Amino acid sequence: MASMIDIKRRKVSIQSTQQITKAMKLVSTVKLQRAKARAEQSKAYFNCMYETVNSMLARTACSDHPYLKTREGGKKAVIVITSNRGLAGGYNSNVVKLLTQGELKKEDLLIYAVGKKGRDTLHRHGYEIRADFSDMVEEPQYPDALRLADTLLAAFEEGEISEIYLAYTMFKNTVSHVPTLLKLLPVEAGPSQEKETEKSPIPMNFEPEDEEALNLIIPKYVTSLIYGGLVESAASENGARMQAMDSATSNAEEMIGKLTLLYNRARQGSITQELTEIIAGAEAIS
Repeated sequence: MASMIDIKRRKVSIQSTQQITKAMKLVSTVKLQRAKARAEQSKAYFNCMYETVNSMLARTACSDHPYLKTREGGKKAVIVITSNRGLAGGYNSNVVKLLTQGELKKEDLLIYAVGKKGRDTLHRHGYEIRADFSDMVEEPQYPDALRLADTLLAAFEEGEISEIYLAYTMFKNTVSHVPTLLKLLPVEAGPSQEKETEKSPIPMNFEPEDEEALNLIIPKYVTSLIYGGLVESAASENGARMQAMDSATSNAEEMIGKLTLLYNRARQGSITQELTEIIAGAEAIS
């Protein structure tokens, strides 16, 4: 059995850690409320933009538009949204697993990192980090998403990249967060678009011309999806950190209880030993 001093030192250390985890839980709870409100406000726009563009593309006859046409050659760009700090449970590792355990090949990817944890982990795994936008992950704003979208679209138009993906964590509620890999470009006909085509086979008329309209709409579409991913990831990060710190605080409480019991046993054993020695000494004298 460990000595009383060792037990007491360990107990004090765990109590100090518990105070830190409690404080981090409170901070994450406050941040979660703000991030959750922003995520819920943007989700309607996020979903509406996605469905609207899908509906438009299902009716357009401009199938050879650069944003819609699959290209040969060029690498695949992946925007990986993680956090700059750890202590968030499996939040960061789950996003990284979308790539390391997914179907996309490492040698075909260019990583546009939003978050230091994902950047560092993927770099250790041998992925090529093309750009780092970790400064925008704490308080994401729409201009941040626009800056990232402009960078990617410029590379896409120059033929440097042939596809654009978004790896982020979708926020469902406080305790449920879903790692998601979403393809942004080229836009492909999905199930919703196929149903729309069956219902409305008549092509859509554009004013101005369809190519000019798509040149204006699709960049806004990409920017909106990136901004939605940033906002939902921020809410998911704080939710995951709050849960992790709550579990850590509970585990610390449990460990403190066990150490208190061990300390009391060691103290009782020490008292019993002292009494035994005193009695034995008194008997020896008499």
